[in-house]
Amino acid sequence: MSITKQTTPNLGTGNQTFSPHSNTWLWLPQISLMDRYLLSEMTAPFLFGVGAFSSITLAIGSLFELIRLITDTGLSIFIALQVFALQLPGFMVYSFPMSMLLATLLTYSRFSSDGETVALRSCGVGVYRLIAPAIALSFLVTGLTFVFNEVIVPTANYQAKSTLRAALKQENPQFKNRNISYQQYGDVEYENGKVENELIRLFLAKRFDGKQMLDVTVIDNSQGQIQQILKAKSAVWLPDANVWEFRQGTNYVIDTTGSYRSILKFEQQSLHLSRAPLDFAQEQRNAEEMNISELSRHISLVRQSGNFKEVRKLEVRLQQKYALPFICVVFAIVGSPLGMRPQRTSTARGFGVSVVIIFGYYLLLFVCGALGQVEILSPLLAAWMPNILCFGAGLFLLSRVT
Repeated sequence: MSITKQTTPNLGTGNQTFSPHSNTWLWLPQISLMDRYLLSEMTAPFLFGVGAFSSITLAIGSLFELIRLITDTGLSIFIALQVFALQLPGFMVYSFPMSMLLATLLTYSRFSSDGETVALRSCGVGVYRLIAPAIALSFLVTGLTFVFNEVIVPTANYQAKSTLRAALKQENPQFKNRNISYQQYGDVEYENGKVENELIRLFLAKRFDGKQMLDVTVIDNSQGQIQQILKAKSAVWLPDANVWEFRQGTNYVIDTTGSYRSILKFEQQSLHLSRAPLDFAQEQRNAEEMNISELSRHISLVRQSGNFKEVRKLEVRLQQKYALPFICVVFAIVGSPLGMRPQRTSTARGFGVSVVIIFGYYLLLFVCGALGQVEILSPLLAAWMPNILCFGAGLFLLSRVT
């Protein structure tokens, strides 16, 4: 009787051995069979999660409203489908972290219920080594989320809003058309040599038609006191000359006692002032329609306008743009040990557990964001606190299965 020796695939942590004839790219990092197996098992539930979570959030956040607009306002179905497609990337971004949690929870739960986790650990594979593929995949999804948030989502959201408003014949949202107020700050040196950062110029305009400011007032306080007040019927920015051209106005020059020293009327006068008031009037996108660099520039404009409450709100949102993609990593650390518990988790139950965890995270995100806006937490801490707390919970769960 002959005995046939059967060999089993090596699911260990080392790299596979390849002959020179089968692989000429030996300089590339190799992925072990165990890692490939785990990654392949997580792919299907991750894609299922992206489809399921995107469908749910899109239906709640957009689809019902578009159907209402079709029936109530006669919105074209073609326009509705166009808006729907443009809004899809924004909802997909939120589904990536959710899908990462679902994928790790279901994959490691199946491993545990089938005894594969016990078999691997009996072969010397530690828990941290076992979840390494999930962590690697979560970093990849984090990068994908960040790219979506920076490159695709802001433009798509802005195009969706513009398309919808144009179809409904609503007011042009591309610029602020009334009560433009811009404050410019700078260093003011006093007679005693002390230098203070103070308001040096105030730019006011009652209306803006997209091309010119109307009914304009400029107050010059660059020497620590009001020196000049300029009032004009209109003002236009000339980009070639890099100046403001004021038309049909009056220039009031004030002396140190506060009295008018001279009053000069003019038909046209050019002044070298900052073009920031124009930028401030034209910038009408919200935080979801701007990437990090655009939002940072907008925060600078709002800060100079003196609206510090809005500045605080935008600073929190800016930090959240950095923090939110990394929740993919945190959810992988939370989902992996939850799945390793010695009990079977079906797809429906795993989906339910994921929804509960996600709801808790976004509730915590909302609370911390509100605390950041009222200055109880710093913007940095308000954005990263949910990640830190969930990361701590994940480490605790990992300590229970090691």
